[in-house]
Amino acid sequence: MVRKFNDWGLYSYKSGGATVCYVLTTPTKMLPANVTHGDNYFLVAPNSSGGGYYPQAIMGYDLRAGSQMTVTIGDQSFAMVPKGNSGWTQQASSDAQMITAMKSGSDMTLHAVSARGTQTSYTFSLAGISAALQQAASCR
Repeated sequence: MVRKFNDWGLYSYKSGGATVCYVLTTPTKMLPANVTHGDNYFLVAPNSSGGGYYPQAIMGYDLRAGSQMTVTIGDQSFAMVPKGNSGWTQQASSDAQMITAMKSGSDMTLHAVSARGTQTSYTFSLAGISAALQQAASCR
């Protein structure tokens, strides 16, 4: 980790001689409480095309193929498509909308279905996301 911004961390790696930065957080609440969730993360990373950022959920287990993940921020909901243990927005045009909502929200809830059929829910704090993204944008 390069730096911490409230509940979000700024991370970096080298790619082709350049430094790439992304921001990541972990859930503050995981349901149901009686199951093993593994390590779960929500991150925002730069697009490889260089145009903006994309949100991604990485779960500690495989997700049910053909299911849909839902992220709720305030009164807005965003659909994410699972593949393996990760999920992305259905359309790239939703990325900027979700990130804008994240910057103005206080927390977000992610609902997913495991490969075994368990309905799961995660709450993530959005405290620090704006400052972390601002720092990631100036990453060199």
